[in-house]
Amino acid sequence: MSQLRLNPLNGRWVTIVAERSERPTDFAPRTLQVETEPNRPCPFCPEHTEDREPTLETLDENGNWKMRVVPNRYPAFSGDDPMAVRNLGPVHVMSEASGIHEVFVFTPKHDARIGEMSDAEVGAMMDVLKERLVQHLSTPNIRYTQAIVNHGREAGASLAHPHGQILGLPFVPGEILDEERAFGRFSGGCILCATIEAEHVDGKRVVLEDENTLVLCPYWSGMPYELLIIPKSHSAHLTDASTDSLHSMGVAIKRALITLNLALGDVAFNLGFHTAPGHHSGMYHWHVHLWPKLVTTAGFERGTGVLINIVPPEDAALALRNAAAK
Repeated sequence: MSQLRLNPLNGRWVTIVAERSERPTDFAPRTLQVETEPNRPCPFCPEHTEDREPTLETLDENGNWKMRVVPNRYPAFSGDDPMAVRNLGPVHVMSEASGIHEVFVFTPKHDARIGEMSDAEVGAMMDVLKERLVQHLSTPNIRYTQAIVNHGREAGASLAHPHGQILGLPFVPGEILDEERAFGRFSGGCILCATIEAEHVDGKRVVLEDENTLVLCPYWSGMPYELLIIPKSHSAHLTDASTDSLHSMGVAIKRALITLNLALGDVAFNLGFHTAPGHHSGMYHWHVHLWPKLVTTAGFERGTGVLINIVPPEDAALALRNAAAK
């Protein structure tokens, strides 16, 4: 079983998963494409999924699956045991990495992209994600669920077939705790509601907008062309969002990726869904981060935690607006 080990220098958990080193792509040279064995059958294509029992799947009128959620073959978190922290000495603290690790395959088409899906399909993608988060909420040992999409080898993808991952964790990650503390410290109500109002006044960092969502290069962007996608309707939990808000967020994610591709080409990216932990009731506003992988994190950033962004968000937003206009 995987282990959680506490870093005593920053109070954050590290997950040790020896079994994942057995994946064929893990230590391939970075110059290679995502799939180091292109002739190996894709486990996410319909003709090769018979041996993978789905956790959930949506079907079309002919009984063929459109989206499916399946257990990850190399889980970082697995098991039903509650988190039990053990001290192995004065500084060594660990726990078993129990939880859930699922793969969300949101299209049967191997060469598709989120940007090529229809509005109805990206809306359905958000519905399935909400359904999985609701299911995780009813699992006693899950304290937080992190949904991600990695596209491209530079971003950590091990297979080219479009998919995401849904990880139910036995603890709340430090990044989410830090965001919760920031919401709690902010004296002007909700940080992201205030951000929406402030960006309307300025307008320099807004990339895309519709009735329900705002896509912007945040003022505090830590990397080139970083995007923040915010639902205008305030809700702490993704699971409490209305259907209209959820579907609009799916369309906003799609449009943001199309715009990035128009401006920069088919870049690698990480997509991260941030929502308040299910058992927390404080101030929060769920949102989505989109991080293009255009630069490498170097020693200064790793050593200090201070990011260096060589493209001001105002310039990035202007370039993306110009690309969208075309």
